[in-house]
Amino acid sequence: MNLEQIKQALLESYRSDGGINHLDGSNLPSQASVNQLAEDCMHLLFPGYFEESGLSVGELPAHVERTLIRIDRRLAAELEKCLRFAGVADAGPKAREHTTAMLVQFPELRKLIRTDVEAAYQGDPAARSVEEIILAYPCVLVISLQRIAHVLYHLGVPLLPRMLTEYGHERTGCDIHPGARLGTHFFIDHCTGVVIGETATVGRHVKLYQGVTLGAKSFEVDDHGQPIKGVKRHPDIGDHVTIYAHATILGGETRVGEHSIIGSNVWLMRSIPAESVAYFKADNLIVRSRHKKDGLVENAAAPAHEHEWEI
Repeated sequence: MNLEQIKQALLESYRSDGGINHLDGSNLPSQASVNQLAEDCMHLLFPGYFEESGLSVGELPAHVERTLIRIDRRLAAELEKCLRFAGVADAGPKAREHTTAMLVQFPELRKLIRTDVEAAYQGDPAARSVEEIILAYPCVLVISLQRIAHVLYHLGVPLLPRMLTEYGHERTGCDIHPGARLGTHFFIDHCTGVVIGETATVGRHVKLYQGVTLGAKSFEVDDHGQPIKGVKRHPDIGDHVTIYAHATILGGETRVGEHSIIGSNVWLMRSIPAESVAYFKADNLIVRSRHKKDGLVENAAAPAHEHEWEI
């Protein structure tokens, strides 16, 4: 088969196999442009850390102005594409409004993200400096971009919030939905393999290790078998909770009480009270108070799979 025949076969595929074509529609946001936007946002959040040459205090105003101009133009352009895709009639003016609403949040976002850097430094005895945290710890990138995307998510912007968090996901292996609510002083040690769903809430001073999933137990479907959107599906994690590697916590009604510890490989689908410790002993899940030796023993058998599971 020559190239002309391959071309004709592809064209026939585009005609017959719809659903993954986007032809004669609105211009979609560019992934390359969104990736550059993510990089520029990191330069704005952490001036002097990601430049090829040093940045002095005297050079800072000009640097911030240049970076803001780049972000402003690119963000407005990509937001307009997103809004046109969603059928917003006044996409241009609305994109400008959302751009301003996003940029005005950066001073407060920097204060919030600073707490995440502090949590990483205080939470990892291997950390030698704050500079090492910002330059080399993947949680800084993925949490910072999620906090930016979270603002856009609550502005009702389609596509772009997920594209921003996906940039962090690709770079770190950590997938945090832009809808998730994250408290201050959030630290994900090692980062790889962590999944946090759209309706999860994470309290203040929470520490996760690699492979943790805050996911959905199952999802409701409508009369046509399609997932019902917008319902609470993911757990709530209280303040000062530590969740060790590869623990899985599922369900929109599941809450982990404050100051609790979830051990490695725990599979949890019910709420536990504050000041609890959850861990496996043989085939049993033990949930006990951090201050008592007596605990509640549960059967740790795998759940039945009569529903489709979402993580």
